[in-house]
Amino acid sequence: MANTPQAKKRIRRNARRTEINGARVSRIRTFIKAVESALLAGDKGAASEALKAAQPELARGVARGVLHKNTASRKFSRLTKRVSSLG
Repeated sequence: MANTPQAKKRIRRNARRTEINGARVSRIRTFIKAVESALLAGDKGAASEALKAAQPELARGVARGVLHKNTASRKFSRLTKRVSSLG
């Protein structure tokens, strides 16, 4: 158990950050799911619009440190390929 004041503060801080970062990841997932649902519906216009909205969210996740840069790049690349293949 934490004995020093610094360790106790870190526990409080980590709990707050975990909650905030969880909300950020959840928001990113929501944007990705919007793209995927448009893809399943076969609506290329809606899928491309959702992709345009999801791309800054992925970039923001990288900037805030909740996603690795390569992970966000991979997700965006795969979604872009799926949207462009709708034809």
